[in-house]
Amino acid sequence: MSTVERTVAAPAAAARPIPRRRMRDREWVWGYLLIAPTVLGLGVFYLWPMVQSVYYSFTEWTLFGDSSWVGIANYTKLLHDPAIGKALVNTFVYSVLILLGIPVSVMVAALLNAKGLRLVGLYRTLYFLPVVTMPAAVAMVWAWLYNGDYGLFNYLLGLVGIKGTSWVADPDTALYAVVIIAIWSAIGYNTVIFMAGLQAIPQHLYEAASIDGAGRIRQFFKITLPLLSPSVFFVSVLTVIGGLQAFDMFFLLFRKGNPAREDSQTVVSLFFTYAFEEGAKGYAAALAVVLLIITLLLTVIQFRLQKRWVHYAS
Repeated sequence: MSTVERTVAAPAAAARPIPRRRMRDREWVWGYLLIAPTVLGLGVFYLWPMVQSVYYSFTEWTLFGDSSWVGIANYTKLLHDPAIGKALVNTFVYSVLILLGIPVSVMVAALLNAKGLRLVGLYRTLYFLPVVTMPAAVAMVWAWLYNGDYGLFNYLLGLVGIKGTSWVADPDTALYAVVIIAIWSAIGYNTVIFMAGLQAIPQHLYEAASIDGAGRIRQFFKITLPLLSPSVFFVSVLTVIGGLQAFDMFFLLFRKGNPAREDSQTVVSLFFTYAFEEGAKGYAAALAVVLLIITLLLTVIQFRLQKRWVHYAS
């Protein structure tokens, strides 16, 4: 081969395309590298603690950190613990009642999404502030509002001749008082999701409904709610899971000495009591595993039922 031919052939060889298989292998490698930090974080901080909790649920721990295998004894004990039954009832009631915040959030989102509304950005910020506020600060403010001696609520009730109660110290009202806090705290987050869902609804559907003579109320129930059902489903799943895991407000408001503490325990707050106050880590781990199973079952049921009432726009 002459010098000229070699010179012409060299660039052609250099420009030869990379085999498709090698390119695909490189893409796989880069893909694994990019997801590695997330997978590592999930494995270390979520999956491994979950596996440990399942193992610990079959053990019994001493005050000195020693453990011994007890099999299903912790789970058997759960069936005869009256505090577990009370905590489960409180948790289910709380999880159901906080779902009332969803229609409230839908109405707020619909009002904020109305055309011609001024200062929409300010209203959105005000509604979202509770979401970014520390739970300890929220608990302090609401503890003052609920105070039986000098709370704002009792003061307002006194103006109309009604004697208030110690809302978070009365076993009859303590759970419902926390429900109100939870609904108030979640309105901002839910409203953002519902506003995104409202803005995704095609406007020509409302125009066609108006031509057919449908008013605002009829449009809301026949167009808005059905097409907003995917967002409602998403929020309902998150709300139920959050309700089952409720802890912070119960821990901050129902300290030791509060007469409503024992009657207002949730599953997670009872887990904290057993694990960190009484030192029964194995027993507490069994309770956590039971809560995990209940959460999975309820989530599966919600996904099954959503086929009947959730409508996705084509």
